[in-house]
Amino acid sequence: MSQAEPTGPARAVWTLGLLRNEVRTTLRRWRTLALLGVLAAVPVLVGIAVKIETGDGGSAGGGGEGPAFIAQITNNGLFLVFTALAATLPFFLPMAVGVVAGDAIAGEANAGTLRYLLVAPAGRTRLLLTKFATTMAFCLLATLVVAVSALAVGALLFPLGDLTTISGTRIGFGEGLGRALLIALVVAASLTGLAALGLFLSTLTNSGIAAMATIVGLLITVQILDQIPQLDALQPYFFSHYWLSFADLMREPVYWDDLVKNLGLQALYAAVFGSAAWARFTTKDITA
Repeated sequence: MSQAEPTGPARAVWTLGLLRNEVRTTLRRWRTLALLGVLAAVPVLVGIAVKIETGDGGSAGGGGEGPAFIAQITNNGLFLVFTALAATLPFFLPMAVGVVAGDAIAGEANAGTLRYLLVAPAGRTRLLLTKFATTMAFCLLATLVVAVSALAVGALLFPLGDLTTISGTRIGFGEGLGRALLIALVVAASLTGLAALGLFLSTLTNSGIAAMATIVGLLITVQILDQIPQLDALQPYFFSHYWLSFADLMREPVYWDDLVKNLGLQALYAAVFGSAAWARFTTKDITA
């Protein structure tokens, strides 16, 4: 027998309970814990590699050929946060988000639990919104795992203190820490479009593995296409094109143009593929 639809405050409480349960279930999965473990290990490996290289008399970044942040790690461990985010954003972070987003609906269908989740008072729209919110919560958590791991390793292996921005100006450690947090939030927001795309793909199949593989395949394809000069007219519309614009937050003054374009593009992807996911999911025959 269906449950009565809650109204008013009871609906809000029930929805928050559903979201809390979804987040808890996602974080309890071994696959999720393994993904977070890999993300936490990346800053450790980068930090150790830089420490070994500089300990042997070399210079981080291969004499200036490396990323803009990596040459500064030995001077200030806070730069390991920026370097780790730059290293994980092209593939590791979006892959982790793609796995969670791709499994959101398709995984429930494959496990035979989707019908039970749709028993009133859940409803398809509310369940879809809850799944998207859960995926976005994972985006934030995964980004913070990288940032916190990098900050801890940077503090252990390298000195901390005032730092020099990309523009060459000096800022205090407190302001640098604040910019690191802002950068982490921007990186998490940069994954919004991919999360919506993954959720849409998850509504198209009953196989979580198929949805995950499709997302990872699209991610790799888009990254390759974004490097082909002949496609420069299309590249600004790729969801990953402005991902590394977060580096502009380490300029003085901050360059906002690409940052705003990135957030606007992510909002557009979220609107388009979120709507497509809703249209598909609300009309889909649920057989599992």
